Amino acid sequence: MLRVAVVGSGPSGVYTAQALVEQEAVPDVQVHVLDRLPCPYGLVRYGVAPDHEKIKSLQNNLRRVLEHPRVGFLGHVRVGSGGLSPERLLGLYHAVVYCVGAATDRRLGIPGEDLAGSFSATEFVSWYSAHPDAAPRGFPLGARSVVVIGVGNVAVDVARILARGADELRPTDVPQAALGVLAASRVTDVHMVGRRGPAQARFTTKELRELGTLPGADVLVDPAETALDPAADLSELPAVSRRNVQVLRDWAARPPLGRDRRIHLRFHLRPVAVLPAPDGERVAGVRFERTVPDGRGGITGTGRFEEIDAQLVLRSVGYRGVPLPGLPFDAEHGTVPHAQGRVLREGRPSPGEYVAGWIKRGPTGVIGSNRPCAKETAAALLSDAPVLARRVVADDPVAALRGLGQEPVEWTGWQAIEAAEAELGRTLGRASVKIPDWAGLLAAAGDGREQPSPSGAL
Repeated sequence: MLRVAVVGSGPSGVYTAQALVEQEAVPDVQVHVLDRLPCPYGLVRYGVAPDHEKIKSLQNNLRRVLEHPRVGFLGHVRVGSGGLSPERLLGLYHAVVYCVGAATDRRLGIPGEDLAGSFSATEFVSWYSAHPDAAPRGFPLGARSVVVIGVGNVAVDVARILARGADELRPTDVPQAALGVLAASRVTDVHMVGRRGPAQARFTTKELRELGTLPGADVLVDPAETALDPAADLSELPAVSRRNVQVLRDWAARPPLGRDRRIHLRFHLRPVAVLPAPDGERVAGVRFERTVPDGRGGITGTGRFEEIDAQLVLRSVGYRGVPLPGLPFDAEHGTVPHAQGRVLREGRPSPGEYVAGWIKRGPTGVIGSNRPCAKETAAALLSDAPVLARRVVADDPVAALRGLGQEPVEWTGWQAIEAAEAELGRTLGRASVKIPDWAGLLAAAGDGREQPSPSGAL
């Protein structure tokens, strides 16, 4: 029997577990999927916008893997800082695969970035997704104008949530407190701004088009900003870029509809400073430098500047991996050094240690990109199985984890959380509503902790 721990229960972790137990070459693989949170699914639960029901339904696919007879979920298990060291964890399992994602936001590195009212988009997403780590935030939704810096799918999600009415979000699982704040929002203008042109934007066309379907919001595009790099040929662009440019040109050509809220899509503007209000503490706007294509796929500044008034700034310029104490780390790329998923220590594969997902390849691709990445890592692990299986490990990893001070939430604990969230929704006259805090989640999970996991105690 080959016992494997997968650290992280988002798509990359679950796909790794699936690749390990559904292959036939090594038939007796058993997997524990560990997570720091008491809830599975990672960014599918805590990163996908609440109004994206189709994408959130991916949880059903992930659930089927976690309910496989040779897979077990163990939430509320901390690895790294404040928890088990990688060395100690590897003493419990024949192999450990780290699928810990990219846990921090990239910074802009400009003056005023830390003024009150300036947040990372991830902080905002965590708040409306009920992530238990989300600190109580005073997002100033009494603001009239918001600047979202970035033109990727997260930026589109944030702009869409700000422009939606509360009645449209009520059927979702957005936490009750956040729903109340969004219902009282006074935001009228959302400016989503990119430093390059529309052909280089990172959002998908489906996400982009959704902005045009919001019943209470206009989408406004400056025709001059949809111009492509003069050196670029539209027909030679990737299909997604061609479709994006066409959607933006169509919006630029139509007259405003006169709706209460407006989403302004802006391009070729590079942020140079977040501007303070007269009190010197709060955000009052953002100064941008106009850019132009440099003819080599990049941009250059023009020395011309524009200011956009804003009382709330949300920065959405990408993610970055962070070091996990005890694992090697490539600070330049924000990843763990590896060869086909095998963790490298001083240039050599470290027996029994593997990576998959963003901590392996960087924060690139969509959810589906994690599947081939996971399969590559699983294949490497399985090819090492004859050697790995000779390692002496714990007979009962769950008991060993408890002996080391961990309090795992097993699958029945997660099911108890789901039941509690469904009941919370019923009391509020809504569908299932997320529990937003650690105390509430662990209290709910406690109702199911003493029962054996339907996945089996591996």
